[in-house]
Amino acid sequence: MIRSALDYARYFAVGSCDPGTRALLHAHRAPIRYPLELDPNAALRDAIGYLMRAQEVGGTGGLGSYHLIKGWSAPYPETTGYTIPTLIAASIHLNIAAPLECAERAADWLLSIQREDGGWQGGRVGEDRPSIVFNTAQVIRGMLAMHDVGGNQRYLDAAARAGDWIMGVQEPDGAWRTHNFLGVARVYDSYVSAPLLQLFQRTGRAAFRNAATKNLGWVLSRQLGNGWFQDADNTIQHNQRPITHTIAYTIDGLVECHQRTGDPGLLHAAELPARALAERFLRNGSLNGRYDADWTGSEAAITTGCAQLGTVWFRMHAITNDPLFEQVGQRMVQWLAEVQRRSSVGPPAMHGAVTGSYPLWGRYEKFACPNWAQKYMVDAFLCAEGVLPRY
Repeated sequence: MIRSALDYARYFAVGSCDPGTRALLHAHRAPIRYPLELDPNAALRDAIGYLMRAQEVGGTGGLGSYHLIKGWSAPYPETTGYTIPTLIAASIHLNIAAPLECAERAADWLLSIQREDGGWQGGRVGEDRPSIVFNTAQVIRGMLAMHDVGGNQRYLDAAARAGDWIMGVQEPDGAWRTHNFLGVARVYDSYVSAPLLQLFQRTGRAAFRNAATKNLGWVLSRQLGNGWFQDADNTIQHNQRPITHTIAYTIDGLVECHQRTGDPGLLHAAELPARALAERFLRNGSLNGRYDADWTGSEAAITTGCAQLGTVWFRMHAITNDPLFEQVGQRMVQWLAEVQRRSSVGPPAMHGAVTGSYPLWGRYEKFACPNWAQKYMVDAFLCAEGVLPRY
């Protein structure tokens, strides 16, 4: 608590001395009002531009994130991994080569840092963390996407080796604990099960499907009747009111697993929270950052979670043809594009990006532009253009 207060004091003091950051702080004080004007291709290109800068500044192939006070961070293997499919999809949609080249550099860098056990580290490079299940699964997404581009077997081999490690550390009830963040089981590992099902479809190895099915059974056991999930937060102290980022991971994982298995129970489990949050967004014009078991919100909006939910709603519309999900998806894209537009008054390094929270002093990734928020914003923009995620 004291450290957080000191951080805020320093960030506001330093930021107020920079004209760009000062202008950004002022822009984030204004409410977002509808209707909004949107040039989807311009917004998409600007977001891709930020992601490519996030790779260029590090020089390794991995993607870092820009912080308004601290500058660029070290690259993050997990988020670099699942940004690869987004870069590939944007390259195809926009008919430009640069994002695909960025994706290939990212994939080759990830190959170079894969651990001997088959996993990828948690956290950012330089933090010396062990291999983590969730992070590793997200790199699998990138490996499979790159394999599809050119058929290079080394990407599929790396993904399968990672999948073997994930299966090897799964616990009897289907959850992952010892080799996961904080050492606790979390329902957002539905987002791990989805790449395992992809591996089953690629390799024909039933063990991948069985591991995913076992985990999904555990995930469903943690859901309440109103759709809210227990054990959905990426902290222990706030687990009773998880962030939209991890709630959305959970829902999106279930939707993708439904698409890969045809299991209607997974779709039903995803639709309940997706609808609850859609109704709140339409009613209030924005989402909170956290929601408790009664779907009562708190804290500032988390842009990553908002973008993920936009993608979820477009997926749900494609499956159910319910116009609510199309309406709320399009409205979320407008909201994201407006938050992105306000970044244009800030420092040049952040142009094209959204901040981690809106306003930028919200508790999640305060004063920062996390690369994963941009990844999911691009996904949402692509969904609005009819290009749904494949990985």
